[in-house]
Amino acid sequence: MAFSRRLAALLLASLLAASSVSAHELPELGDVAAEDLPIAAEKRIGQQIMHEIRWREAAYLDDPDVEFYLNQLGNRLASFSADPGFGFQFFAIADPSINAFAMPGGYIGVHTGLILAAQSESELAGVLAHEISHVTQRHIARQIYQSKKVSIASMVAMGLALLAARSNGQVATAAIATSQAGALSAQLAFSRDYEREADRLGFDTLSKAGFDERGMAQFFERLQQSARLYESSATAYLRTHPLSGERMSDMQNRERALPYRQIADSLDFQLVRARLRANQGLPAEAIKDFSQLLQARKFSNEVVVRYGLAQAFFRARDWAAAAREIDAARAMHQPSAMLERLAAQIRLANGQGVEALRIYREAMQRYPQNTALIYGYGDALGELRRYDETLRFAEEQLLANPQDVRLHKLRALAYAGQGRQAMQHRALAEVFALQGQTQGAIGQLELAQKAGDANFYEMSSIDARLRELKLQRVEEMKAQRN
Repeated sequence: MAFSRRLAALLLASLLAASSVSAHELPELGDVAAEDLPIAAEKRIGQQIMHEIRWREAAYLDDPDVEFYLNQLGNRLASFSADPGFGFQFFAIADPSINAFAMPGGYIGVHTGLILAAQSESELAGVLAHEISHVTQRHIARQIYQSKKVSIASMVAMGLALLAARSNGQVATAAIATSQAGALSAQLAFSRDYEREADRLGFDTLSKAGFDERGMAQFFERLQQSARLYESSATAYLRTHPLSGERMSDMQNRERALPYRQIADSLDFQLVRARLRANQGLPAEAIKDFSQLLQARKFSNEVVVRYGLAQAFFRARDWAAAAREIDAARAMHQPSAMLERLAAQIRLANGQGVEALRIYREAMQRYPQNTALIYGYGDALGELRRYDETLRFAEEQLLANPQDVRLHKLRALAYAGQGRQAMQHRALAEVFALQGQTQGAIGQLELAQKAGDANFYEMSSIDARLRELKLQRVEEMKAQRN
């Protein structure tokens, strides 16, 4: 798979960088109890790995609709987990294989192939609940942390190795064996005890969150059957989550004690799946597939099929057909932010900017926490060159979400549109800083100083932030040397 190959290459580069520094030159975490990795260090490791994926990995799916749905579902489950306050972030990887993986610090990735393979929302929720339990029980941290005195750099490399192993165990294991991180290498697959514990806690989480508890066992059982028939598409998950007969029996025994209940899938679960299907392959193929479903009336929900067809027409730049299908879906009175966002996108693409903004504004009143709508509205303002409004909107949103990279990019776009070069570089500096690129942020602030169009207060802000980042960079360099 392309994702695993690129990740393996990234892993090798990270390992070579780590191995080029002798052990006594790397920072130590200090003594900690037993084999546990401090949560602050674990989150730092996860954040560094996530930077590599989110900002440098082509397979990362930068789709606000899909990401918002996964975080909505995942955080609903996490709120009923063994550690509700841990803090999770969920993201999608554009990969057809059936896979999901948990990284240090609560970052959980989901392959699009898994979302499409799940036959119910409870099945998808069951996998996420299982991964959440691996995090809350510190299973990933314990895999990585095998010594009381280990460098952060080596653990980041090991974290990348564990992630690569989720898709390509042979490549990752070979990379680990040729580096200092080999000393940290435990079993890449979770142990039987870890798996049983994640099953038990995941099952409880699934039940408390209001999903069908049978979803977990149903998905794993089908995955095991698929592995026998189509080994290449199913072993990625099973390799790192070994599924024994004992585990299946445990899951089924828990189910027998429960009364039967049928849990309906959410509309957004079905819309996300339709969106992923509509974005696969050529637009013409997607149009044909959804049109045939619609004509043959082979669907459980017409809204979902028309949404998928509208998305396919949108990709084909057939604005009239896309508008026809999305309006038909909206007229069926099954409200969803995803329907509204696509309707606004279609209007904007068709030159109906005022109508697009109206749809966005009304939708944001109904779904004020939906980040996909927020990003869409901001992008629409920028595309319409309403830069003063774009800047006000970005700054309003940043008050609530100061660490949101997309909003900082939007602010930089607005400053560029206004011709304010100094403040454009000032905004881009925060983008670099949030992506873990301190030196790049410093470079942007130095460009801001030279732009010559900042007023006294803006220049004071630029100078102060530059001093902060230079001190931060000094500390980073010191940590590498010591």
